[in-house]
Amino acid sequence: MLRRAGRLLAAYPELAAVLAAAAAGLCARRPLGWLTAHQGINALLVILVFATAVTIDPGALRRLARSWRRVAVAVLAGVTMLPALSWAVAHLVPAGPLRDGVLVTGLAPCEIASVATTALAGGEAAVAAGVLIGSTLATVLLAAPILTLEAGRASFSPAGVIANLAVVVALPLAAGIALRCMIPVTARVLAADGAQRAASITAIAAVAALVALVAAEVRLSASYGAVAAALALFLAGSAVAGRLLGARSPRPAGAALLLTTSMRDFAIAAALAAAAFGPAAAAPLGLYGVAVLIWGTAAAGVLRARTARAAQVGVGQADASQKPSGAAGPGRPGLPC
Repeated sequence: MLRRAGRLLAAYPELAAVLAAAAAGLCARRPLGWLTAHQGINALLVILVFATAVTIDPGALRRLARSWRRVAVAVLAGVTMLPALSWAVAHLVPAGPLRDGVLVTGLAPCEIASVATTALAGGEAAVAAGVLIGSTLATVLLAAPILTLEAGRASFSPAGVIANLAVVVALPLAAGIALRCMIPVTARVLAADGAQRAASITAIAAVAALVALVAAEVRLSASYGAVAAALALFLAGSAVAGRLLGARSPRPAGAALLLTTSMRDFAIAAALAAAAFGPAAAAPLGLYGVAVLIWGTAAAGVLRARTARAAQVGVGQADASQKPSGAAGPGRPGLPC
């Protein structure tokens, strides 16, 4: 069992980094709490969004024209169904910062790591990239007014939340895409394998650091049982929604819609919760971040295995169809001419 767990963590370094960071956050609350109080979450989120943006393949953006309907439906579901779902499950948690943290989960865009898990699953990268960009912009524009309606109280400034998301999400996303796709000199540099590896490592490190900061806000109590149940229901419901969105799509597009819909960005959700309700509201997002990354990597492995099995079956059927009707089978003599 331990050997199998070691192989799993070696195959998915993001998961290993997140688990280690969660443990570190629980053990080093004071220094990490100081960083959180001094814009640590926002600073790391800028790094994460920019590092991810420079890894988006320009070819995937060019293929978006063929998939715009699927992308639009996924983005629309992300700003309607998922906020309603997180609002519903949040009422399983007693009123207070923990409920507020669960509430904002459905307002986050798709998880940045879902682009990587889509690739691991053999899914359509263009659809995943499109949903990432579209849902991020939708969150910047719509999260604050939706949250105002859901929270039912004016405990924060919607304009302030929008401004915060624009600075820490929209600007680094736009800058990264421009440098990777629109400026020839930087595009050539960033397309190099070394640059892409450096960006991926930076993104993993930023995700791990964010998990540590958010975990440092956790104060384990009986209330976290309700938080865990609520987040599990949200994750299950968003997975069902993603499966339904991709039900009639080709297998690669279906995998992209499942993963991008069911994996919401815990880091942006944490920044949104902290901006709207204070750092204590970000605490549940650490638990969600670990859960969603475990779900995403596990789902990608299952989808990849299914794709491989389907390919093997297709090859076997093709070989069988090309075999002459009189050819001898295993243990069977050939038919006379």
